[in-house]
Amino acid sequence: MQKLFLCFIAAGILCLSALPTATQAQSDPAKIYKTNCVLCHSANGSGDSPSGKALHAKDLRSEEVQKQGDAALNEVITKGRGKMPAFGAKIKPDDVEKLVAYLRELAKQK
Repeated sequence: MQKLFLCFIAAGILCLSALPTATQAQSDPAKIYKTNCVLCHSANGSGDSPSGKALHAKDLRSEEVQKQGDAALNEVITKGRGKMPAFGAKIKPDDVEKLVAYLRELAKQK
């Protein structure tokens, strides 16, 4: 019985130690982008995906998008604009900021 109890405690510790990793993975801007943005904006941000072409999605690497300030991009992601849906209820504010920084990096890879 004592061994069984120790096994439960060990399993609990392992689960708790995995929580920061799971939380960190959710805050990974590349993962957030892949989960929420790739369908329309494609992996490289070009908007060249079939959905992106159909919806005339913006090329996130373009000067038009990149010249917008961080606050403006944050607002578009959070509240949506035109055909782009709002992600404010789905993506935490801190993660939206990380996503904006990630979009800046996409432009540098162009």
